[in-house]
Amino acid sequence: MGITVRPLAIAGVQLIIPTRIGDARGFLSEVYNRRDLASAGLALDFVQENHLYSQRSGTVRGFHFQRPPFAQDKLVRVVRGRVLDLAVDIRASSPTYGRHVAAELSADNWHQLLIPKGFAHGLCTLEPKTEVVYKATNYYAPECEAGFLWNDPDLAVTWPLDEKEACLSDADRARPRLCELPSFFD
Repeated sequence: MGITVRPLAIAGVQLIIPTRIGDARGFLSEVYNRRDLASAGLALDFVQENHLYSQRSGTVRGFHFQRPPFAQDKLVRVVRGRVLDLAVDIRASSPTYGRHVAAELSADNWHQLLIPKGFAHGLCTLEPKTEVVYKATNYYAPECEAGFLWNDPDLAVTWPLDEKEACLSDADRARPRLCELPSFFD
């Protein structure tokens, strides 16, 4: 079946587009094929899959990451609804440190976002009842969970909603700014 891989503006973050073969019944798609990803230079060993459900449009999750030794690569896709999905470079020695890339992922466009280690992940739902599934290359470790403020002014993210409309967890609302965190990735 195959995939198309498109690099985004920050090296390492990739848009993955699986092929869909459709007919009158619907479609079939290999949403993950280790061999196809390895052929594209993306040899990853996923060990965990997570499923997020957001009731409301305007639900914001992030920015989240896991510190080493439990850092994760993530392959994110939407199975229902739409999101604005973001990756922020948090590698201290990177020329793109603190910059972000964004992609709209939806059940309709079938795009996936590959977010490598050294990046924080955030998203905003663009439709109610949105479901996101993502694979991770390391197990969740609560002691290594970290994050920073979703609306950190230094990031200059253009969110598709007014800050007052954002539906956030208490933890995401209280996170520090990126500049207040130590460097976890060099």
